[in-house]
Amino acid sequence: MHDKTVAQLSSALASGQVSSVELTHHFLDRIRQDDSRYNSFITVTEEAALRDARTADERRQQGNATPWTGIPFAHKDLFCTNGVRTTCGSKMLENFVPPYDATVTSKLREAGAVCLGKTNMDEFAMGSSTESSFFGATTNPWGEGRVPGGSSGGSAAAVAARLVPAATASDTGGSIRQPAALCGITGLKPTYGRISRYGMIAFASSLDQAGTMTRTALDSAMMLNVLAGHDPKDSTSIDRAVPDYTAELEQPLKGLRIGLPKEYFTDQLGAAMEQTVRNAIAEYEKLGATVQDISLPHANLAIAAYYVIAPAECSANLSRFDGARYGYRCENPKDLLDMYTRTRAEGFGSEVKRRILVGTYALSAGYFDAYYLKAQKVRRLIQQDFINAFGEVDIIMSPTSPSPAFVQGEKSNDPVTMYLEDIFTISTNLAGLPAMSVPAGLIEGLPVGLQMIGDYFSEARLLNAAHQFQQVTDWHQMTPGG
Repeated sequence: MHDKTVAQLSSALASGQVSSVELTHHFLDRIRQDDSRYNSFITVTEEAALRDARTADERRQQGNATPWTGIPFAHKDLFCTNGVRTTCGSKMLENFVPPYDATVTSKLREAGAVCLGKTNMDEFAMGSSTESSFFGATTNPWGEGRVPGGSSGGSAAAVAARLVPAATASDTGGSIRQPAALCGITGLKPTYGRISRYGMIAFASSLDQAGTMTRTALDSAMMLNVLAGHDPKDSTSIDRAVPDYTAELEQPLKGLRIGLPKEYFTDQLGAAMEQTVRNAIAEYEKLGATVQDISLPHANLAIAAYYVIAPAECSANLSRFDGARYGYRCENPKDLLDMYTRTRAEGFGSEVKRRILVGTYALSAGYFDAYYLKAQKVRRLIQQDFINAFGEVDIIMSPTSPSPAFVQGEKSNDPVTMYLEDIFTISTNLAGLPAMSVPAGLIEGLPVGLQMIGDYFSEARLLNAAHQFQQVTDWHQMTPGG
């Protein structure tokens, strides 16, 4: 059953071919047997999952089921879950048990989905390799000793290894799309505000967006149907009607206008990566789409702007972790100042501390205008580039990442090189646009992702394009190890 997609499992449950309890036992057994190889989970909630599975089976017997009733899944460990440890991959929250559910959590619970546990992640979602987790690095199922990407690497690895059919994730600068690409699955980051951030532990509030990790575009559409919608608890949530994202998946792509940013296809992009991506784009031409070159003139400034804005917001958001209210507290502090300084020094890892320092510096007196304000102006220019581009094309396509999965430890001592892993994904977060990554090929046996960027609230169009691509290719069906 683990080789079936969410859509297939939903049909099997509806027909009575399998029960949710049987399905839940099956995936829990796989986690128990195989996750020691991947370390994709931080917490496994076996008892609660089996209880929820029994409830799901009762709902189906009563005729009160949704497509998700009884479907197992996993949460990235930054979505607060009532009564379940939620760590954000950090020593700071190692023993934090929230007394409430995030909106993402409650929506999936209401739909009858069965949560199997919480997946590993870079600490406070800061990283591109899931190596900064306090609970140890996650390994990519496609290659022993290779990273799964980050920060949602645990979710991506769990789906790729068929430990769960789907998982939640979050994307601040590419943290859904990049690990989806490196693990050979489908990852969707919706428009900023399309899914509520309430109860999602914040890294950078103007950039963070919840999203989905699945094997297919159809499964992503099914998941977005549950998660999307306005939430009065989140002031950044958009009050806009939610369409049925599965309704237009079968629409033909004839006339679709695809733009290729010349700034993303340069000599710095490896020949094998460029050829693999262009081969995928050629499939769209066969489906009736037209392709043209476009320009995003300020794309080269995205990394610099992001690594001023995101650390600045991180510095503000993480100031609450001081040992006074909740989370880790140092032992036997001498006084209040000692408690603050030792708690934060001991509770945060090196990457989090690095970003807090950068952000605090950028917000300090005398530097705010020179760095933070200027970065926000660049952000507006990047957004305008996309607005102009979508006057000419419907979807923008590019590589998701500059290379396939790299070896663990290869870039962990070089922060700038690690930051460049998100060079193709960061701009969409700065602009607040929807984007997704779909499997598009292999390079030396490792997955390659094709990134698709859409205009605001064009998730249905992106999902349609991804679904049609997956009808004529089989990259999304490939499993690690062949």
